[in-house]
Amino acid sequence: MAENDLESVRKKVEELDIKIVELIDKRAELAKKAGEAKKSEGIEVYDASREAEVMANVAGHAKIMPKEDVKSIYREIISASRGIQASLKIAYFGPKTTFTHMAAIKEFGNAADYIAYDSIAEVFENVEKGNADLGVVPVENSTEGTVNHTLDMFINSNLGIKGEISIPVIHNLLSNSTISDVKKLYSHPQAIAQCRKWISKNLPKVEIIETSSTTKGAESATVYHSSAAIASRLAAEEFGLKIVAENISDLANNFTRFLVIGKGDGNNATGKDKTSIMFSVKHEAGALFNALKPLHDNNVNMTKIESRPTRAKSWEYVFFVDVQGFRDDAKIQKTIAEMQKSCGFIKILGSYPEKATGE
Repeated sequence: MAENDLESVRKKVEELDIKIVELIDKRAELAKKAGEAKKSEGIEVYDASREAEVMANVAGHAKIMPKEDVKSIYREIISASRGIQASLKIAYFGPKTTFTHMAAIKEFGNAADYIAYDSIAEVFENVEKGNADLGVVPVENSTEGTVNHTLDMFINSNLGIKGEISIPVIHNLLSNSTISDVKKLYSHPQAIAQCRKWISKNLPKVEIIETSSTTKGAESATVYHSSAAIASRLAAEEFGLKIVAENISDLANNFTRFLVIGKGDGNNATGKDKTSIMFSVKHEAGALFNALKPLHDNNVNMTKIESRPTRAKSWEYVFFVDVQGFRDDAKIQKTIAEMQKSCGFIKILGSYPEKATGE
């Protein structure tokens, strides 16, 4: 392309940039009015169903730019719009730069205020007390299974599920040394286990030192000479480390699902929703079968089931089920009403937009 053609293109880009900013300002003004309307009507600022609709709408109009790139841009626009309406405080199971932190940023963008807590219980506690508006906690990993402590918290908590987040677990080797110079490797035991084959092949003589988190491992790699860490890209940015080797996990398609927890219902149906239910069954033969039978009878698809001990009495269990559909759907309401006949108790934890793996 000739120089004068390049300058012509750049000028057009600059003109478009100005128009884009002007349109973003107009959108911000509308977001402000929407926030005032929400406040007067007692509606929460975070609306997972509405945001899912916006994302689907804008991504559907993308012709040249990849849909995921469009969504990334709009995550920040929506985050900034929320910030105009109210400053959201998001509690998450920390520390900083962990995958839970990354999931929270993916959902709420950079305009939110993030508060890291040392345990899942503390996240629940601080959202319940109002020290944070919402919380983000892990609930299951595609290779490691369910995070039982998260499910246990719902047994005695009044909080519900407002949304879900799914992100790929991508482990990287971070260091300010070359691979050949690395003598010590720091990381969380789970990250080390998930990269065991890569470590054996590429760092066979390295001294492995387990840390309380991948974040702590990255921090250690900045302190000790000839050391490295297995951690996230966000940790590399936070601690000024280089990504020496990217995506070193032994298993591909390793994803972790997270829940957004908070008070109240807050969501509307989108047409592609998930409902999470918690229930117990009576101590009699066939109780669990009878409790789940209405799902089959009403053609409701169950996508997950887990059981957890109540800890109130030996051999008593609470079951957690995810089904496709919204709590106000006639089919879901009929199913739950029929399930109640066989349950000691039943509680809807929340209905929220269903997201595909990694979405």
